[in-house]
Amino acid sequence: MCKINILQKKNIMLYAIMIVCFIIVGLLVPDVSDLREEVAEQTRYQVREEVAAEVAMYMLAEYPDATQEEINLAIIEAVEEEVGIAVSSAVSYVFGLWVLLPAAFLIIYIFWTKRIIEALTLATILGLIIGHKGGFFWSFSDMLFETVMDEDLAWLIIVCGLMGGIVALIEKSGGGVAFANMVVRYAKTAKPTLFSTMICALILSIDDYLAILATGSAMTPVNDKHRTPREMTAYVVDSAAAPACVLNPISTWSLFIGGLLVANGLGGPGEQVLTYVRLIPYNFYSIATLIVLVLVVAGVIPKFGPMKGAFKRVAEGGPLAPPGSERIDMRSSGEEEVEVPKDPKLYNFFVPILVLLGSTIFFEFDMQMGVISTVGFCFIFFICQGMDPMDFVDQILRGLKNMLMMIVLVLLAFAFADMTEQIGFVYFVVDFATQNVTPAMLFVTIFLVFVFTEFIMGISWGMYVMAMPIAIPVAIGLGVDPYIAAAAVVSAGVFGSHSCFYSDSTILTSAATGCDNFRHALTQIPFGLIGAVAASIGFIVLGQVMYG
Repeated sequence: MCKINILQKKNIMLYAIMIVCFIIVGLLVPDVSDLREEVAEQTRYQVREEVAAEVAMYMLAEYPDATQEEINLAIIEAVEEEVGIAVSSAVSYVFGLWVLLPAAFLIIYIFWTKRIIEALTLATILGLIIGHKGGFFWSFSDMLFETVMDEDLAWLIIVCGLMGGIVALIEKSGGGVAFANMVVRYAKTAKPTLFSTMICALILSIDDYLAILATGSAMTPVNDKHRTPREMTAYVVDSAAAPACVLNPISTWSLFIGGLLVANGLGGPGEQVLTYVRLIPYNFYSIATLIVLVLVVAGVIPKFGPMKGAFKRVAEGGPLAPPGSERIDMRSSGEEEVEVPKDPKLYNFFVPILVLLGSTIFFEFDMQMGVISTVGFCFIFFICQGMDPMDFVDQILRGLKNMLMMIVLVLLAFAFADMTEQIGFVYFVVDFATQNVTPAMLFVTIFLVFVFTEFIMGISWGMYVMAMPIAIPVAIGLGVDPYIAAAAVVSAGVFGSHSCFYSDSTILTSAATGCDNFRHALTQIPFGLIGAVAASIGFIVLGQVMYG
């Protein structure tokens, strides 16, 4: 019989206390099952005709070749989206402050234990107990199934999994070593190398995933040669990716957000890019973040807080990566040494990356098509150089395996976000924060509210889908510029993706740079807060000048 040590006893006590608390919560929260059904039925009846007319007009304008079946499916999806909003809003009033409990539990548990997978799972279960009481177990099972079947998650698994395979192929062929050797010849110290890392991410800013994965996998080994802490490399890669994409009018972010703006009444059909361009000057957080990044790399803003501790660890002879980083690193995890050619060729790095960039642009910024095309190209490219076909497959599988931790984290983050929607977390926070807001303070209020909700939920694009239909009508109702209100939402989403411990941006950056995602977020938050304060001041001043 095995003995239980003190740590195990503490864990058993912790879980016993949590189970008791979860049961108490389930007994105390109100039952809203009847309310859900009633609101859903009423909403379907009330909005169907109006939504059907709007969707039909939109589909005929945007997709003139759409069939009646496609139009009907779009109408059903739009109606169910309205039903979801109505139900979430209704239950949030009933639950009240209960909706904040899962978020508070999640943040406290993460800082207490540093165990993010466990924290996301338990917080999601707690939220489902609030929303479904005794039926939480079946709701959790249904949610996991729906999350796995979600198109966005499937897209991410395909893109990131295959990107891991491409990185493994480049590593095996010696392309990564050749690139690192080339950069080191020109960037002889840490500072120029970090600037090179930043410029690389800016050049690839047509898509943040592309910028993060390509830059992180390419430049991390180079920064390692200069003994730069992985936390610093991760900060530079992450801070140069999404902010630059948001300021780039031909990026995947601009196309997506522009589509949301048009769908919410700002701009006409086909004017997505032109409409989005009007927001760019007011993306204060993204602008401030890039300025702060340059100043930090240049040494004007000193390293402080947890980042200073990372540099101290390395200076004292400690490891470049914080503990636990090997679990999320998309490169070789150290289980087996990857043999590379004695004379590595630089084209084995540049050719796959250029094909990835070119094919992504060719397929209208569809990175999934770009990655699939690149894998197909790499098969011919590396086989012609003498790589065995079985070795090619092994490297693809190795890359997929190295991305497994990231995929699990994203899956749980999506499930947690879905739970917060079910209990009306966003609608409660927005309603509470905007009850007595003035026109002059609306911009900064929108920014701060959605900074908070995005920090908790961790899904910037998903948050935009929920936030735009809230922020734009509120702005129009108060007589303020809806474009600036939308820009405040966009700025908030970028901050949240940077600072949330389990956002897709944080997880991808951690995988690409081989840095534990908790440490990456923790060391990045202080610099992100500088940008957030600057953005808040900008929105306050703009609101006072225009409506004060």
